[in-house]
Amino acid sequence: MKPETHQPGERKTRRAIVKLLKTEGPIDSAHLAERLRLTAMAIRQHLYALQNENLVTAEERPVPVGRPAKFWRLTREADRLFPEAYAELNVALIDALKNTFGDEGLDRVLVSRCARQRADYTRRIRPKDSLEKKLKELVRVRTEEGYMAEIKTDVDGSFLLVENHCPICAAANACLGLCSTELDLFRSVLGPGVEVERIEHIVSGDRRCAYRVTPEAGRGRARARR
Repeated sequence: MKPETHQPGERKTRRAIVKLLKTEGPIDSAHLAERLRLTAMAIRQHLYALQNENLVTAEERPVPVGRPAKFWRLTREADRLFPEAYAELNVALIDALKNTFGDEGLDRVLVSRCARQRADYTRRIRPKDSLEKKLKELVRVRTEEGYMAEIKTDVDGSFLLVENHCPICAAANACLGLCSTELDLFRSVLGPGVEVERIEHIVSGDRRCAYRVTPEAGRGRARARR
Protein backbone atom coordinates (compact mmCIF):
# COMPACT_ATOMS: atom_id res chain seq x y z
CA MET A 1 0.00 0.00 0.00
CA LYS A 2 1.00 3.67 -0.34
CA PRO A 3 0.45 5.29 3.05
CA GLU A 4 1.27 8.77 1.82
CA THR A 5 -1.76 8.83 -0.52
CA HIS A 6 -4.30 7.32 1.90
CA GLN A 7 -6.24 9.03 4.63
CA PRO A 8 -5.94 7.37 8.07
CA GLY A 9 -9.57 6.19 7.91
CA GLU A 10 -8.99 4.60 4.51
CA ARG A 11 -5.87 2.80 5.69
CA LYS A 12 -7.71 1.46 8.75
CA THR A 13 -10.63 0.17 6.65
CA ARG A 14 -8.36 -1.45 4.08
CA ARG A 15 -6.32 -3.13 6.80
CA ALA A 16 -9.57 -4.49 8.24
CA ILE A 17 -10.63 -5.81 4.82
CA VAL A 18 -7.25 -7.45 4.26
CA LYS A 19 -7.33 -9.06 7.72
CA LEU A 20 -10.82 -10.49 7.16
CA LEU A 21 -9.83 -11.93 3.78
CA LYS A 22 -6.68 -13.38 5.35
CA THR A 23 -8.46 -15.06 8.25
CA GLU A 24 -11.73 -16.09 6.58
CA GLY A 25 -10.93 -16.58 2.91
CA PRO A 26 -13.04 -15.33 -0.04
CA ILE A 27 -15.94 -13.04 0.94
CA ASP A 28 -18.36 -11.00 -1.17
CA SER A 29 -18.68 -7.23 -0.77
CA ALA A 30 -22.13 -7.46 0.88
CA HIS A 31 -20.81 -9.62 3.72
CA LEU A 32 -17.71 -7.43 4.08
CA ALA A 33 -19.98 -4.40 4.35
CA GLU A 34 -22.07 -6.13 7.01
CA ARG A 35 -19.02 -7.17 9.04
CA LEU A 36 -17.40 -3.72 8.90
CA ARG A 37 -20.68 -1.78 9.20
CA LEU A 38 -20.14 0.17 6.00
CA THR A 39 -22.16 0.53 2.82
CA ALA A 40 -21.59 -1.97 0.04
CA MET A 41 -20.60 0.90 -2.25
CA ALA A 42 -17.91 2.08 0.17
CA ILE A 43 -16.54 -1.46 0.50
CA ARG A 44 -16.41 -1.88 -3.28
CA GLN A 45 -14.42 1.36 -3.60
CA HIS A 46 -11.87 0.04 -1.12
CA LEU A 47 -11.75 -3.34 -2.88
CA TYR A 48 -11.14 -1.74 -6.27
CA ALA A 49 -8.35 0.37 -4.75
CA LEU A 50 -6.77 -2.79 -3.29
CA GLN A 51 -7.22 -4.52 -6.63
CA ASN A 52 -5.35 -1.69 -8.38
CA GLU A 53 -2.43 -2.44 -6.04
CA ASN A 54 -2.67 -6.15 -6.93
CA LEU A 55 -3.49 -7.04 -3.33
CA VAL A 56 -6.91 -8.59 -3.97
CA THR A 57 -8.64 -10.33 -6.86
CA ALA A 58 -12.23 -11.43 -7.46
CA GLU A 59 -13.98 -14.46 -8.87
CA GLU A 60 -17.65 -14.85 -9.69
CA ARG A 61 -19.64 -17.53 -7.89
CA PRO A 62 -23.29 -18.52 -8.34
CA VAL A 63 -25.69 -17.47 -5.59
CA PRO A 64 -29.21 -18.81 -4.84
CA VAL A 65 -30.96 -15.74 -6.27
CA GLY A 66 -29.90 -13.31 -8.98
CA ARG A 67 -26.66 -12.82 -10.85
CA PRO A 68 -23.37 -14.42 -9.75
CA ALA A 69 -21.64 -12.53 -6.94
CA LYS A 70 -18.01 -11.42 -6.83
CA PHE A 71 -16.04 -13.10 -4.07
CA TRP A 72 -12.81 -11.33 -3.14
CA ARG A 73 -9.60 -12.98 -1.95
CA LEU A 74 -6.01 -11.92 -1.32
CA THR A 75 -3.31 -12.35 -3.94
CA ARG A 76 0.20 -13.67 -3.26
CA GLU A 77 1.37 -10.06 -3.48
CA ALA A 78 -0.60 -9.38 -0.27
CA ASP A 79 1.78 -11.66 1.65
CA ARG A 80 4.13 -8.69 1.94
CA LEU A 81 1.61 -7.03 4.28
CA PHE A 82 2.21 -9.74 6.88
CA PRO A 83 5.42 -10.58 8.79
CA GLU A 84 7.70 -13.06 7.05
CA ALA A 85 10.38 -13.61 9.72
CA TYR A 86 13.45 -12.67 7.65
CA ALA A 87 12.45 -14.87 4.70
CA GLU A 88 15.49 -14.29 2.47
CA LEU A 89 17.96 -14.78 5.32
CA ASN A 90 16.28 -18.00 6.44
CA VAL A 91 16.37 -19.48 2.93
CA ALA A 92 20.03 -18.50 2.51
CA LEU A 93 20.92 -20.11 5.86
CA ILE A 94 19.09 -23.33 4.93
CA ASP A 95 20.96 -23.52 1.64
CA ALA A 96 24.27 -22.91 3.43
CA LEU A 97 23.54 -25.64 5.98
CA LYS A 98 22.68 -28.12 3.23
CA ASN A 99 25.83 -27.29 1.28
CA THR A 100 28.07 -27.49 4.34
CA PHE A 101 26.63 -30.39 6.35
CA GLY A 102 24.36 -32.22 3.91
CA ASP A 103 20.80 -33.43 4.54
CA GLU A 104 21.81 -35.30 7.68
CA GLY A 105 23.34 -32.19 9.20
CA LEU A 106 20.26 -30.15 8.33
CA ASP A 107 18.05 -32.78 9.96
CA ARG A 108 20.10 -32.51 13.16
CA VAL A 109 19.61 -28.73 13.16
CA LEU A 110 15.84 -29.17 12.74
CA VAL A 111 15.71 -31.67 15.61
CA SER A 112 17.61 -29.21 17.80
CA ARG A 113 15.24 -26.38 16.84
CA CYS A 114 12.22 -28.54 17.62
CA ALA A 115 13.67 -29.49 21.02
CA ARG A 116 14.20 -25.83 21.89
CA GLN A 117 10.64 -24.96 20.83
CA ARG A 118 9.29 -27.91 22.83
CA ALA A 119 11.06 -26.65 25.95
CA ASP A 120 9.69 -23.13 25.41
CA TYR A 121 6.14 -24.34 24.77
CA THR A 122 6.20 -26.77 27.70
CA ARG A 123 6.89 -23.91 30.08
CA ARG A 124 3.53 -22.43 29.06
CA ILE A 125 1.45 -25.50 28.15
CA ARG A 126 1.12 -27.63 31.28
CA PRO A 127 0.67 -31.41 30.90
CA LYS A 128 -2.12 -31.54 33.52
CA ASP A 129 -4.31 -28.95 31.76
CA SER A 130 -7.34 -30.00 29.71
CA LEU A 131 -6.88 -30.35 25.96
CA GLU A 132 -8.97 -27.25 25.34
CA LYS A 133 -6.85 -25.19 27.73
CA LYS A 134 -3.65 -26.50 26.13
CA LEU A 135 -4.94 -25.53 22.70
CA LYS A 136 -5.90 -22.03 23.84
CA GLU A 137 -2.40 -21.48 25.19
CA LEU A 138 -0.88 -22.96 22.02
CA VAL A 139 -2.94 -20.48 19.99
CA ARG A 140 -1.59 -17.61 22.11
CA VAL A 141 1.99 -18.78 21.64
CA ARG A 142 1.63 -19.27 17.88
CA THR A 143 -0.11 -15.91 17.43
CA GLU A 144 2.74 -14.19 19.29
CA GLU A 145 5.08 -15.84 16.77
CA GLY A 146 3.11 -14.40 13.83
CA TYR A 147 0.91 -17.33 12.78
CA MET A 148 -2.48 -15.60 13.32
CA ALA A 149 -3.74 -18.75 15.04
CA GLU A 150 -7.24 -19.57 16.25
CA ILE A 151 -9.08 -22.60 17.59
CA LYS A 152 -12.52 -23.88 16.60
CA THR A 153 -14.58 -26.58 18.30
CA ASP A 154 -16.56 -29.26 16.46
CA VAL A 155 -19.72 -30.94 17.77
CA ASP A 156 -17.97 -34.34 17.72
CA GLY A 157 -15.53 -33.20 20.40
CA SER A 158 -12.62 -32.55 18.06
CA PHE A 159 -10.89 -29.20 17.56
CA LEU A 160 -9.60 -27.35 14.52
CA LEU A 161 -6.33 -25.47 15.05
CA VAL A 162 -6.05 -22.88 12.28
CA GLU A 163 -3.00 -20.80 11.34
CA ASN A 164 -4.01 -18.09 8.90
CA HIS A 165 -0.46 -16.95 8.21
CA CYS A 166 2.96 -18.57 8.05
CA PRO A 167 5.81 -16.18 8.95
CA ILE A 168 8.38 -18.79 7.85
CA CYS A 169 6.66 -19.72 4.59
CA ALA A 170 9.69 -19.04 2.38
CA ALA A 171 11.89 -21.16 4.63
CA ALA A 172 9.26 -23.92 4.78
CA ASN A 173 9.15 -24.04 0.98
CA ALA A 174 12.91 -24.44 0.94
CA CYS A 175 12.93 -27.03 3.71
CA LEU A 176 9.83 -29.18 4.18
CA GLY A 177 11.39 -30.62 7.34
CA LEU A 178 10.35 -27.43 9.15
CA CYS A 179 6.70 -28.36 8.67
CA SER A 180 7.12 -31.97 9.77
CA THR A 181 8.96 -30.97 12.96
CA GLU A 182 6.18 -28.50 13.80
CA LEU A 183 3.61 -31.28 13.47
CA ASP A 184 5.75 -33.40 15.84
CA LEU A 185 5.96 -30.40 18.19
CA PHE A 186 2.16 -30.07 18.41
CA ARG A 187 1.76 -33.79 19.12
CA SER A 188 4.38 -33.60 21.84
CA VAL A 189 3.05 -30.59 23.73
CA LEU A 190 -0.59 -31.70 23.51
CA GLY A 191 0.38 -35.00 25.08
CA PRO A 192 -0.53 -38.68 24.67
CA GLY A 193 -4.04 -39.76 23.73
CA VAL A 194 -4.44 -36.93 21.22
CA GLU A 195 -4.41 -37.31 17.44
CA VAL A 196 -3.11 -34.34 15.42
CA GLU A 197 -3.64 -34.40 11.65
CA ARG A 198 -2.74 -31.64 9.19
CA ILE A 199 -5.67 -31.18 6.79
CA GLU A 200 -4.69 -27.91 5.07
CA HIS A 201 -1.19 -26.69 4.23
CA ILE A 202 -0.04 -23.31 2.93
CA VAL A 203 3.05 -24.87 1.34
CA SER A 204 0.75 -27.19 -0.65
CA GLY A 205 -1.23 -24.24 -2.01
CA ASP A 206 -3.97 -23.87 0.60
CA ARG A 207 -4.70 -20.40 1.97
CA ARG A 208 -4.00 -21.51 5.55
CA CYS A 209 -2.61 -24.35 7.65
CA ALA A 210 -5.21 -26.31 9.59
CA TYR A 211 -4.88 -29.22 12.01
CA ARG A 212 -7.61 -31.58 13.17
CA VAL A 213 -7.02 -32.29 16.89
CA THR A 214 -9.00 -35.22 18.24
CA PRO A 215 -8.93 -36.57 21.82
CA GLU A 216 -8.74 -40.35 22.07
CA ALA A 217 -12.29 -40.59 23.40
CA GLY A 218 -13.64 -38.66 20.42
CA ARG A 219 -11.91 -40.54 17.61
CA GLY A 220 -14.76 -42.97 17.06
CA ARG A 221 -17.33 -40.19 16.86
CA ALA A 222 -15.13 -38.20 14.47
CA ARG A 223 -14.67 -41.18 12.14
CA ALA A 224 -18.41 -41.90 12.19
CA ARG A 225 -19.16 -38.36 10.98
CA ARG A 226 -16.73 -38.55 8.04
